[in-house]
Parts: sequence; structure tokens; C-alpha cells
Amino acid sequence: MKRRKFLKNASLTGVGIAVGSSIVSCDDATQSKAIPSKVNSESKAILPVVVATWHVEEATAKAMEVINTGGSSLDAVELGCKVEEANEKGQSVGKGGLPDREGNVTLDACIMDKKGNCGAVVYLKDIKHAVSVARKVMEETPHVMLAGEGAKQFALEQGFIAEDLLTEASKKAWEKWKVEAKYKPIINIENHDTIGMLAVDKNGDISGACTTSGLAYKMNGRIGDSPIIGSGLFIDNEVGGATATGLGEEVVKTVGSFLIVELMRQGKSPQEACEEAIGRIVNKPGKDYKDFQVGYIAVNKKGETGCYSIHQYFSITKFQDGENKQIQSDFYNKD
Repeated sequence: MKRRKFLKNASLTGVGIAVGSSIVSCDDATQSKAIPSKVNSESKAILPVVVATWHVEEATAKAMEVINTGGSSLDAVELGCKVEEANEKGQSVGKGGLPDREGNVTLDACIMDKKGNCGAVVYLKDIKHAVSVARKVMEETPHVMLAGEGAKQFALEQGFIAEDLLTEASKKAWEKWKVEAKYKPIINIENHDTIGMLAVDKNGDISGACTTSGLAYKMNGRIGDSPIIGSGLFIDNEVGGATATGLGEEVVKTVGSFLIVELMRQGKSPQEACEEAIGRIVNKPGKDYKDFQVGYIAVNKKGETGCYSIHQYFSITKFQDGENKQIQSDFYNKD
């Protein structure tokens, strides 16, 4: 299953708001013979490795190319994520992302390096490569996060080019949504997702990045977990890294990526850590986890990986030991 459809299919009601034929379906993953049923047995301790959320072979291929030609893990995750940011058909990252309720495409992104340095942008308009702006925030300012008009102004000062990010396809989807839309967030009916990418290079150094256009048709100004260090992404070069996708509000409430890295510090494998982090969400008192989806991926210092989600059809792409392939994640809710 590809990204947006997976979130809709996790709904209890099964009710969804159609956003046009451009939204991808789950058929690719569920019918592909190349995808194992679980990731647990797929983990290997081999470097280098690149792993990302969803079906993004071109992005992971670019990241591994960077590493194999002498680039760092930081360069790899930035350039890998830029592939998806430029993919207008994806409608979830960068140009072509689905807009908020007012028709504004707003981007969130963050990046983190082996030294623990990090940068982020939130509510960024008109700049396609939000992940690269986040890296500039990290490297060229004393800050971690810039928002809105300030983030855009900084990007322009750094030489980024402003452009209209609302493509005709996404505009049509938004106009179709407005016919039935109610001005109230409804979990798992509106579509949202992310590309999160983790890389360990030949030196064993870890970096990560996360970029998204966020919740489609979100309330103006809504920010999810993706640009929040510790929630959507966290890296500790002594231990490993983690990143998230799904309903950002639920990831923020458990600081999920930081939690996974700390669990790995305590000796858990990436797979075990992802599973416990999902457990922290679904076991909260009064939490009806059947109404939303969250998925995590993780990598440790040795190059072992893990992933886990609440519901079925979360997948990852992993490039390791010469193979670049999509892997279907194991999941919690098997009812």
C-alpha cells in the first residue's frame, strides 16, 4: 500500500473523502511478490544502509548513490528526501502537496546530523525543498526552527527560488474536497503522510531527515510531528535513529522517535523499540487507536533496522547490501 490510502483504510467507519484519482492505491504493495510479509526477519547488521518510510525506491537509491560516491549520511538524507519533494505526483511532500482548507500548500521539515545538530522549518510556503532549508537553518543560523514568513524570507536570502507549489492536480483534488468538507478535523478521513529517511554511512555515522506537506485540508496553521525534533525524528550517533509517519498529533504526545532511540540505548533492537513505541500509543487509557494510524522506522549503529505500525499496509524502503527494496511492516491491530 502506498502512503495516503493506508491512513484512510485504518478508519473504523470506512468513510473517506475522495480527493481524486491521483491518490495512489494499495495494490502495488499487496500484490507485489517481492515484498515480504514482515520486516522482523529482514534486519541485517551491514553498513552502509538507507531506510525510509513508504515506497520511495528512487529516493533511497539517490541516498545510497551519495554514500557510495563519498558523501556523508547527512548529504544522503537531504538529497534522498529532495527526490520526493520534487515528485509532483506524490501529493504529500514538496511541490504538488495537498493544501490546507484555504488552498495553501505549507511544508514542514527537519534534519539532524551525527553531532546532534538539527534544523527545522514549519509552515513554509512557496519553497519546494523544505528539507534543504531546514539544513540551512541548522548550519547557517543559531536557531533550530524557523516558521512561516520568517522561514520563507530566510530561504530566499539563502538563494532558494519561490514557486507556486499548488499543482493543477492538487488544486482539483482540493476543490472536490470542498464540496463535502466540514470545517472540523476528522481523524483518518483526511489524508496525510511523510517521507522520513535514516542513513548510516560507511563510517558508521547516522543522520536523518523528515519532510511533508502535512495533513491534507488541515486547519490553517496546523503543524504535526514531522518538523519536531524528538517526535518526527531523532538521531543519536552513539545509538541509532528513528522517524515517524501517520497522525502527527499522536506521535507528538509520546515523543515517539526520541523514545525509540532511548529504548535502543537500553538494549532493545530497532524492531523491539518500534513495537514498544507503538504500544505506548495504543495502551494509553481511553485511547481508541482504531481511529488512526502511526508507523515508525528505526536503525541502530550496526545497521540493523526495524519498523512497526498500528494498522496494516505501512511499508518501508531499505537499501542495504546491494538491494533496494520495499518491505511490508508488521502491525499491531490484527483484529
